[in-house]
Amino acid sequence: MLWNQDPVYVSAMLCLAVFFASWLNRFRGWKTIGTPILAILICAVISNLGIIPTATTSHPVYTGVFVYIAPLGIFIALLEVDLKSLKDAGLPILLMFGLGALGTLIGVFVAWFLVNPAAEIGPLAHAVAGMFTGTYIGGSINFNAVALHYQVNESGVLFAATTVVDNLLGTPWIIATLILPKYLQKYYPRKKLDSSKSAAKIKSQENISIFSLALILGMGLLGMGISKLAAYYFPQIPEIITLTTLALIMAQFSFVKRLQGKHTLGFFFILIFLAVIGTLCDVTALSGIGSLAGTLMLFVFVIIMVHGLVIFGVGAAFKMDWDVIAVASQANVGGNTTALAAAESLNRPDLLIPGVLVGSLGNALGTYLGFMVAGMV
Repeated sequence: MLWNQDPVYVSAMLCLAVFFASWLNRFRGWKTIGTPILAILICAVISNLGIIPTATTSHPVYTGVFVYIAPLGIFIALLEVDLKSLKDAGLPILLMFGLGALGTLIGVFVAWFLVNPAAEIGPLAHAVAGMFTGTYIGGSINFNAVALHYQVNESGVLFAATTVVDNLLGTPWIIATLILPKYLQKYYPRKKLDSSKSAAKIKSQENISIFSLALILGMGLLGMGISKLAAYYFPQIPEIITLTTLALIMAQFSFVKRLQGKHTLGFFFILIFLAVIGTLCDVTALSGIGSLAGTLMLFVFVIIMVHGLVIFGVGAAFKMDWDVIAVASQANVGGNTTALAAAESLNRPDLLIPGVLVGSLGNALGTYLGFMVAGMV
C-alpha cells in the first residue's frame, strides 16, 4: 500500500484539514471565506498535490464518509430543528427549487446550441445532456440512472470524463453558493424569512458531556440502522426520507432539545463530508481525456452559469431571501446532503428540513427530466 493510501493516515489528514480550516477562520482575512469553504479548498489542493488521494480513486475512507459519516451528520444536525420554525420556509424554497430546475433545463438547451457537444461526443451526446440535466436537478442518482439506461457507462472514457467534469465544476458551485449569500446580503440586503428569526441561536461553544455524546451518537447510529432496514423492506421509500423523519420526530422531545453538542458534532461530520467533496476536484484526471474534456467543461459551465443566473436573478427580482436561494440551488446541483450542508454553513437551521425535502424531490424528478431532455435534443 502506498503511504498516502493508508486509511488511518487519510482519516487523520481529513481531520487536520478541518482543524486548519477552523483555525484560519479565526483570522479576519480568512473569516470572510468561512470554515466550510476553507475545508473544501484545503483538501482540493492537498489531493491534487498527492498528499492524499483524490476521490476518483474510490478510497475506502471516502466511501465510508459518503455512506456513514454524511448521513450521521445529517441526522445529528436535524436534531436542532424545531418544527415551529419551519412553517415560513416551505413554500419559498419549493418555488426557488422549481426555478432552479427550470434554470438547469434552459441551461442544457442553451449549452447544446452554443457548444454543439455532438460534434465531439458523437451519438451518445443526447444521453450526456440527459445525464447533466438529471444531476443538476436532483443529484448523482439521476446522473447514473440516465447513464445506465443509455449504456454510457460501457463507454469507459466518456463516462469517466463526464464524472470528472461533473465533480470538477460542481464543487466550485458549492463554494459559490456558500459565499454569495453573505456578500449579496451585504450589498443588496433582503428581508430574512420570519422562520430564521425564531430559529434557535447556535452557541459558538458547547459543553459536550459523555452523557450527551453517547446519546446523540446512539440515536444517530440507531436512526441510520432503522432507515436501512426500512429501505430493505420498503425500497420505494428513500432512505434519506426515513432518516429525516426519525430525526425530526426526536428533535421535538424536550430532552433532545436540552442535549449539548448537537451543533458541534453534526457540523464536524458535515465539514468532514465537505472536505471529501474537495478531493473530487481531480485536475490531473482531465489530462487523460484530451479534447473531450474541453467540450464537456464548456458544456457544463454554461449549464451551471445559466442555472445560477436564473435562480439568483429571478430570486433577486422577487426580493427572495438569499440563503433560501442558495440552499435551493444546492438541492438542485448537489442533492440532499450539500443542501443540508449549505443550510448548516449559513447558520439557518430553519432551512435544514426544507433543503433535504426539496433535495428528495429533485431525486424523484431528475431522472424523468433527464430522459425528457435526452429524447428532445
